[in-house]
Amino acid sequence: MTHRTFVLRSLLASSLVGLGLLSSPAHALFSDDEARKAILELRKEVRDQSDNHSERLMQSQRVQLQLSQQIDQLQQEVARLRGQIEVLTKQVADTKQAQRDIFLDVDARLKRFEPQTTSIDGEEVTVAPDEKRDFDAAIERFRNGSYDQALQALQTFAKAFPNSPYMPVVLFYQGSSHYALKDYRNAILQQQAMVKAFPQNARAADALLIVAGSQIELRNFNGAKATLERIIREYPDAPAAATAKERLELMK
Repeated sequence: MTHRTFVLRSLLASSLVGLGLLSSPAHALFSDDEARKAILELRKEVRDQSDNHSERLMQSQRVQLQLSQQIDQLQQEVARLRGQIEVLTKQVADTKQAQRDIFLDVDARLKRFEPQTTSIDGEEVTVAPDEKRDFDAAIERFRNGSYDQALQALQTFAKAFPNSPYMPVVLFYQGSSHYALKDYRNAILQQQAMVKAFPQNARAADALLIVAGSQIELRNFNGAKATLERIIREYPDAPAAATAKERLELMK
């Protein structure tokens, strides 16, 4: 018999005695003190069980709260890490772009100093980038009819690049600029200097034609005739030789 069963029977016996359904000797087996004690113990047991249930419920709620807090913390940490990843990704992209910009800038700077291959009167030569740039700028002025500016640019070029493969052309256009400016004496001196320095150049015969033209303008017909005959003699296959023959015919 369990304690609870005993208590319940005691309570039942007490109730029966109270109702006159149980004889006095039977009631004597369960005193009032024992009944009260049994009731108190029963109440305590019920209260303990209730307290245990409440404690378990509270503990479960605390665990759920802790889990919820941990989930929130993890979500915040994930958000923070995502933010860091986005920042790092942008920094990497910016760094790569900066490296590309630096490379392109350095490459552009180096190309300004790298020799370039170009053709001068049908001959392949190697020149510096700034050398080609200055020459092209001077010739462009001549072609635009700015002969005084072209002459100044060509003279500056000759001083800056005295050994340039462009020099035969530079001297030729210097003489041509003088001629266009009607400075015939300097045109003669410049073109004669060009032919003397580069007698085999493709422009030598044309340079002598300008010399002859300048001599005619200065009324030096004998000098012009001698120059034209020189063209025919020294450069018979040049197109300028045919022009020289025509002018000689006109001078007769």
